[in-house]
Order: sequence, then structure tokens, then C-alpha cells
Amino acid sequence: MPLVSMTEMLKKANKEKYAVGQFNLNNLEFTQAILQAAEEEKSPVILGVSEGAARYMGGFKLVVEMVKALMEEYGTTVPVAIHLDHGSSFEKCAKAIHAGFTSVMIDGSHLPLEENIAVTKKVVELAHMFGVSVEAELGRIGGQEDDLSVDDAEASYAIPSECDRLVRETGVDCFAPALGSVHGPYKGEPKLGFDRMEEVMKLTGVPLVLHGGTGIPLKDIQKAISLGTAKINVNTENQMSSAKRVREVLKDNPEMYDPRKYLGPAREAIKDTVKGKMRDFGSSGRA
Repeated sequence: MPLVSMTEMLKKANKEKYAVGQFNLNNLEFTQAILQAAEEEKSPVILGVSEGAARYMGGFKLVVEMVKALMEEYGTTVPVAIHLDHGSSFEKCAKAIHAGFTSVMIDGSHLPLEENIAVTKKVVELAHMFGVSVEAELGRIGGQEDDLSVDDAEASYAIPSECDRLVRETGVDCFAPALGSVHGPYKGEPKLGFDRMEEVMKLTGVPLVLHGGTGIPLKDIQKAISLGTAKINVNTENQMSSAKRVREVLKDNPEMYDPRKYLGPAREAIKDTVKGKMRDFGSSGRA
């Protein structure tokens, strides 16, 4: 099955009240684990690629070709989107689109509203020419993810009226309002702004995106889905389960040096984590 954009999978998720997980790629083993989990769960899936992870793996084009080759090798039948996570500029989004990404996020959340709208609109115009979906963000999501770092003092909730304007003027396919989630591990109990989430959904009418899905209680995930969240991003939890498994294997086998013998178990840990998230999000069996 060829790579697809996020548009139809998120519309379907919104309508049927489940969410599609975005699971970030960090290396070959993450890619293998996520694709295998999606096929075994019969779940649509979004492969998130940050700019830093793309650089680490060899560039946007290499990541796309790796994903395509694995999908062919595995005989993947479920819908798969490859998505630029937190694209920092129009130029980076354009580069990802021309490399074969089927979805991009333009993150203008650090810009004044007018500038965020202008750059997002420009990305949408290009992306839609190629059938590529676009995600935008408003407000500031706290925490650290890849090259992106926002401390608690800088974090801010999205304002619903501004969300409405951005979505209306840009024509984005999905939207990530900052409503209390964070990138990376939570330091306490997550406090999501459900009232604003509901208002943003009513105003914009587009599928919502929840960043920082690691560590959010299942009841909060389910409530967010009921209020229009159709895409939930997870990276930290996969990284943590992978690292934990590597440590366990090397502790038990201190003389081990073949990377396949510790990265293989790490891959299985990632796959188990992803499958659990797909069940929590309700996307299992929806492909």
C-alpha cells in the first residue's frame, strides 16, 4: 500500500471517535517496530519525523525510502502517513514534501499570530498541490523534544478565537492547540484544558492534535478523543521502553557487543508499547 496523507485517516477517526497515533522514528529499529505494530493491530499509523531525527538518519529522502522499502518487505496493508514533526520553516516543509513526505507540520507557534498565519498559509498552498496534509500549532507546548525546548514560563494556552482565525485563514487539515500537554516526561499530573479543547473543536471543525501523549492518563486520553482529538503524538514512552530494555539486556550480558542482540529486544519493547497505545487510542482494527 502506498504512503497516504493524514487527511482521510483523521476525518474517519474524528467521525468514529478514536485517535490515530503519531509515533516518532529515531532509527531503523523504531521504524520496523512501529510498522510491525500497525500491521499486527490493523491500525492506521502516522510516522513522525523531526528535523533532528531526519538529520541523524541521513536526511528526509533516506527516511522516506527506508519506510517505503520496509512497507514493501513487510507487505504493509494499513494506511501509513509519513509526517514532518515541528517543521521549523517553509523551506524545511518544502524539502520534506519534495522528498516524499505525505504530511507536514509547520510550527509557527513561536511567531506573532499574523506571521504564524502567513507562513502556515504558504505551506498549505504548496502542500495541497501535492496532496500533502498540513498540521499547524498555536500556543506554546512546554518541555523538550528533539531541537524544540520550551520552559514552563514560556508555555502558554492557545486562545480559541485565534485558533478559529488561523484554521479559517490557512485551510490546515488538522490543528494542535497548546492546552496543557508537554513534550517529554510530566513532572506532575497532566492538566489538560478540556473546556478550551471543546471550544476550539466547535469553532474550527478540524481534527485536533494532542502533542506530548506520553504519561497522560487513559481517562484523559479518552476525554480528549471525545472532544475532537484525532491524532495523539507519542515519542518519549517509546524511547524510554527501548532504553530500559537495552539496559536490562546489557546488565545481564555485560560481554555482549553485537548490536543486533540488544537492539532486537529494544525493537520488541517499542512494538509492545506502540500496540498498547493503539489499543488505548481505539485505532486497533480500524484500518
